Amino acid sequence: MVWFERRSGWQQKIQDARTPGDVDYGRVIHSASFRRLQGKTQILNLGDSDFYRTRLTHSLEVAQIAVGLCAQLHHKFPDHDAINYVPDRSMIQAIACTHDLGHPPFGHGGEVALNYCMRENGGFEGNGQTLRILSRLEKFSEVNGADLSREALLGVLKYPVSYSIAANPKIIPKMLAHTSGIPILDRKSSKPPKCYMDSEADVISWLLDPLSEDDRNLFQTIDPESDKHAKARHKSFACSIMDLADDISFGIHDMEDALALRLVDEVGFSRHVNPKECEGLLDYLNSNYAGKYGNDVYEGLVERIFADGSERKHQINRILNFVIPSVEITIIPEFEEPRLRYRAQLSEPVARFVNAVKGFIRDEVILSPSVQHLEFKGQMMVISVFEVLKSDPKSFLPSDILGKYRHSSDPLRIICDYVAGMTDTYLLKTYERLFAPRIGSVFDRL
Repeated sequence: MVWFERRSGWQQKIQDARTPGDVDYGRVIHSASFRRLQGKTQILNLGDSDFYRTRLTHSLEVAQIAVGLCAQLHHKFPDHDAINYVPDRSMIQAIACTHDLGHPPFGHGGEVALNYCMRENGGFEGNGQTLRILSRLEKFSEVNGADLSREALLGVLKYPVSYSIAANPKIIPKMLAHTSGIPILDRKSSKPPKCYMDSEADVISWLLDPLSEDDRNLFQTIDPESDKHAKARHKSFACSIMDLADDISFGIHDMEDALALRLVDEVGFSRHVNPKECEGLLDYLNSNYAGKYGNDVYEGLVERIFADGSERKHQINRILNFVIPSVEITIIPEFEEPRLRYRAQLSEPVARFVNAVKGFIRDEVILSPSVQHLEFKGQMMVISVFEVLKSDPKSFLPSDILGKYRHSSDPLRIICDYVAGMTDTYLLKTYERLFAPRIGSVFDRL
């Protein structure tokens, strides 16, 4: 089948009993970029705690939730035509486990920093870097990276629009003006559009080749905005399942981390996740656990969420048992290709709750001064390391990276790939070796 083809033309041997999804999942799990996720944090800087989630554990949880969503779709809609296009277990795990591969050190902060560094050379975006890793940089083929199937890459393609199309020309990455003595990144203007990078245009052309011209054009439709970057309007069915799993994990599991580390309080929770946003959950708890939450189910829920140990874990599990079975199928009838025609979504009251929890974590944790200080520091370290490497590649790049740099038609992208692939700790050590007076040795391995 055309959707199981690989760009290299590689085919399984006749004695190979694996499905295409098995092959894709194996290649993802055994990739260097997947292993590096253990050194890239979800929110906090590595070393602050041994409890909170890294991007590796987050990716595994997203994969598990995505499998659960697929099972629910089979259970709820056994006779729906869309069920024929729900990815099998290995395929959805492969898609879910890749979704964060392109995130650079220090997460979204590092992404903004690298977009500034690449402002005149095609920009940088984490999801676009994921596609680049899978289609070019991994080492399972000579020139096609991990050489995953079309089915997997279509599921990974979260934003099917190029950087040059999505970027608003009025928004130019830059340093802040009128600062005294030290350059400071303008983080708002340096935030990239959600997209794939133009360096992978040929990959996208191959990926979307089976689609009709009308489907290709519709799939890459954007919603432009006057003061923001344009947004992609569509994603594939498999990608929508992965994206829901990511949203659920980001909201519910990151909330669990924040609760365990006491980064949030009941006042902040009640402000963002009020009884109205919890209506569906409160009805679920009242009907399934009648009388166990007292006279006020909302107060009982908040009390248990902010309890310690097993009580909190029980509440997280009950919330997931409320959220995941609510998955539904919607149809975009304009598409001919079923992989694009169907979309997974949460029912309205459940989506409202998940979005409220995501807003709670964003406002109370991610945008808090304690996290923003660390994000800013990480951004400036990323820029500093990049600029040093760029200034004299022969002196500062490791020999294998220098070889790629010299033979590339886009050498600055090679430096970007190198920095983006660093873990938080490796970036920090590189920065210290370059700038800290008492750190570094000729015996350090680069």
